[in-house]
Amino acid sequence: MNTHVIFYATSCQYQGTRMSSSAPETKEHYNHSNVKFLGLELAPLHIPWHRRMETVSVIHWLTVFLFSGFICIGFCIYLLYTSFYWVSLLIFAWVYYDRKCSRQGGRRFESVRKWRVWMHTRNYFPISLHKTADLDPKNNYVFGFHPHGIMSMGAFINFSTDATGFDEKFPGIKGTVLTLQGWFYIPFIREYLLAASVCDVSRDSIDWILGKSGTGNAAVVVVGGATESLEANPNVHRLYLSRRKGFIKRAIVNGAHLVPVYSFGETDVFVQMPNPEGSRLRKLQAYLTKYIGFAPPVFHGRGIFNYSMGLIPYRRPIHTVVGAPIPTKKSVNPSNEEVEAVHKEYMDALVSLFEEHKTKYGIDKDKKLVII
Repeated sequence: MNTHVIFYATSCQYQGTRMSSSAPETKEHYNHSNVKFLGLELAPLHIPWHRRMETVSVIHWLTVFLFSGFICIGFCIYLLYTSFYWVSLLIFAWVYYDRKCSRQGGRRFESVRKWRVWMHTRNYFPISLHKTADLDPKNNYVFGFHPHGIMSMGAFINFSTDATGFDEKFPGIKGTVLTLQGWFYIPFIREYLLAASVCDVSRDSIDWILGKSGTGNAAVVVVGGATESLEANPNVHRLYLSRRKGFIKRAIVNGAHLVPVYSFGETDVFVQMPNPEGSRLRKLQAYLTKYIGFAPPVFHGRGIFNYSMGLIPYRRPIHTVVGAPIPTKKSVNPSNEEVEAVHKEYMDALVSLFEEHKTKYGIDKDKKLVII
């Protein structure tokens, strides 16, 4: 998951880039008002209460994703200049003392995974989880999640919460979504993520989940990472995978099964400012990714009271399909040839998964998955 994004509000330039009829907005035309003000298409005043709750739940997630880091760090710094400075010192001491938790399986609370707010978030798009094969809880798994999208909504809602029925569909399997380690240096928000079964994506963390936590564990890796978020545009299916082999090696080292996962619609919920390879914007984004570890997509969605511009994602369905497991032969020190062979098998399985299910979820039969 990315850590920061930039809001692009000049949406009038991109009205033509909104989704085609192949992937309709499931809510935007609900009780449509057709009222415009200053070029903005306004939302109707009278909508069902559950729709409002769904919007509030998504605003909650956006606040966590976009602003919580600044808020939490700023609050602690502010306290340092007050008579309550000792509170900040205690908080920083706890973060340091507990620094290994995100690399040792986290601090999962089932009650947090089952919060009703996640149900509302699921219903907003909506998000659904589709199973294609059983997973034996006697094994451990590495789920390769694709594509990254802007905020990896499908990864979090499907595998960190039980909003889409993960526990029922995959009994005995405990999913842990892995994200950037930097999140776990931020006071307060780290506790929130750890409680929701989120850990960092370091090698130590993956090895702990797969090798020191018994069986029935699934490490969920958003393989494309920050760089792939720059490819997140409606009707675009481009993955950074050809050189991403670290998760393959960790699976082999721990004898875990690999599971390809494709989330149809993940890239449809926001629109990015055009950033083709070689453009000034793309060069700047590549530079920031290289030196600060995350990519800042310049994007827009809809607003709270309008359908034209804002930070809120569009209401477009996300269908996350979990493929069949690929067994690996455990090897503590696998050769490059072994890793390459399993990597190719994984890519072939992912492409097959995409081809088998794409037409079910509004993708043209001639559309191909591009791996770069």
